[in-house]
Amino acid sequence: MTLEQKIGQFFFPAVFINDTEENFQETERLIKEHHIGGLTFFHSRASAATNYESKKKIVFNDNSYERLKELVIRFQKCATTPLLMSIDAEWGLAMRVEKTPQYPYAITLGALPSRTKNLVYEVGKQIGLDLKSAGIHYNLAPLADINNNPNNPVIGYRSFGQNKEKVARFALEYLRGMNDVGVLGCLKHFPGHGNTSVDSHLGLPILEETLEQLMDNELFPFIKGIENDVDSIMIGHLAVPALNDGKNTSATLSKPIIEDLLRKQLGYDGLVISDALNMHSVCKLYDIKGQLEWEAFNAGNDVLCFAENVAEGIQEILKNARPERIEASFNRLWKCKQKAGIIDGDFAPQGNLNFEMASALNKKIATYCVTKIKDNHNSLALFEAKNNEELAKISLYKNTDNVFFKTLSTALPSPEFALETVDKDTIDALEKDLADFDVILLSLFVPKAKPLNNFDIDDAVLTFLGKLFSTKKCVLYVFGNPYALQVIPNLESALGIIQVYQDFTEFQESAARQLLENTKCKGTLPVVINGIEI
Repeated sequence: MTLEQKIGQFFFPAVFINDTEENFQETERLIKEHHIGGLTFFHSRASAATNYESKKKIVFNDNSYERLKELVIRFQKCATTPLLMSIDAEWGLAMRVEKTPQYPYAITLGALPSRTKNLVYEVGKQIGLDLKSAGIHYNLAPLADINNNPNNPVIGYRSFGQNKEKVARFALEYLRGMNDVGVLGCLKHFPGHGNTSVDSHLGLPILEETLEQLMDNELFPFIKGIENDVDSIMIGHLAVPALNDGKNTSATLSKPIIEDLLRKQLGYDGLVISDALNMHSVCKLYDIKGQLEWEAFNAGNDVLCFAENVAEGIQEILKNARPERIEASFNRLWKCKQKAGIIDGDFAPQGNLNFEMASALNKKIATYCVTKIKDNHNSLALFEAKNNEELAKISLYKNTDNVFFKTLSTALPSPEFALETVDKDTIDALEKDLADFDVILLSLFVPKAKPLNNFDIDDAVLTFLGKLFSTKKCVLYVFGNPYALQVIPNLESALGIIQVYQDFTEFQESAARQLLENTKCKGTLPVVINGIEI
C-alpha cells in the first residue's frame, strides 16, 4: 500500500442500514477511491444520537437484519483490503437492528452477584456470535465508565455500575466472551464518562477531577483492560482540564490525554479509536473540511470513527503527519484485522441468530439480578389482601395482558387496572376504582431508559403515584432503569419495592415467581439512588 492508502485505512465512516441507494453508492465510492479501513453501521439517520433534538421520526424496518448482511457482503466485494466492519451493539444487535436478540443493559448485568460473572461472559459470547452472523467482527463495546453521577444523561443504564472493581471485572468478562468467538471489543469512553451531566452527542462534558482522583476511580477499569491486552480503547468527547493544561479541550483532540496519559503513562500500545466525529461536541469546532480528522489523528487516535470528511481528512493527514506515526497506527489496525481473521478472507457472515439461546441466557440472568430494595413481608401482605378482597393490581405504561400479571393471575387473582394513556379523566376514574382497595400491587414499565423528561413518566402519573403511596399500602415492581426511582414522590411510604431492570418476558416471569414463591432476591443495586431513604 502507498502511504495515502494506509491513511485511508484509518477512516471508518458511518453507514445507515436503512438509507438510500444513492448513499450506498457513495460508500462504495469511498471504499474504492480512498481505501478506507472499515465501516460503522447504524440503523438510520433519524436514529442517530445527534438527531435526537431534531425529533426526526424513526421508520422501523423488519428486514433490517437481512439488509445489513447484504450491505456487508456488497461493501466487502468493493474492497481490495478486507474491511473491519463495526457496530455499537452494547446490548446486542437489537441496539441497532430490529428483530434480533436483545440482551440486558449493562446496569442490569451490574446487579448480578460477582460469582455469576460467567453470565456476563456468555452475553459477550452470544453478542459476538450474533455479530458474526451478520459479517461484523468489531463491537464498539462495552463501557468501562463508572456511573457515579445519578444525573448522567447518556451513560446511566449503559454502565455496569458504580463499583470500579465490578465494572472492570464485568467489562473484561464481556470482552473475553466476544474474543473467544473471534469478535474484537472496545473499552469506552476514556478517560471516563460516568461523572458527567452533559450528553457529549450534543455538548462537551467537563470532568473536574485531578489525575490522582481519576487514577483512583475512573481510570481503574481501563488500567485493568490494558493489563489484559484489550483490543481497543475509545476516547470520549469530554474535557479534563487537569490533564490538558487547564484547557477545556475534548479528550479526542488532546495529545496530553492520549499520547502522554494513555500511551506513555499507562503503557497502552493497542488500537485507539475516536468516539464518533459527527458528535456536536467536536464536529462544530472546525470550518475547514478535514481539519477535525487531522486534529483527532494528531492527538493520537488511530481510527477515526464516523469521519464525515474522508477525502479531505486523508489529504490533511498526508500533508502533516510523520510517516513513522502513520506506520505505527496502520500496524495497530492491521494487527486487529489479523486477530479478527479477516485478512485471510474469513469475513463473510457466519452462522445464524439464535433466539432460543438468547432467551435461555436472559432467563438465567433474570433469576440472579432481581433486587429487593424494600421488603415488609411483601408476599404475605399481598396474599392476605387477596384473601380479604382488598388487593388490586395496576399496570403503568403497559396493559393488563402483560406477562407479569398473567403469571400471577392463578395464584394471586385480583381486580386489574391499567394506565397506558394519561389524561385527567382516566386518572380520576382510576382513583375512584381504587377507593375500596387497601393494598395495591404496582408494575411500573418505565417508558424510557434515559433520564430526559423523567424517563418519559408523565407528571400526572408521578402525582398519582405520590398520592397512592401516601394513602395505600403499595408494593412496587419496577421494570426499567432503577434511576427512575429518583423521580417518584413519597416512595419512602411504599410497603415494598422490587427492582427488575428489564421488561423482557423472562424478567417479568422471574419477578412473578419471586413474588409467588417469596424467594430471596439475589441481585444487588449497582448504583446509589438519590432520595431513597428506606
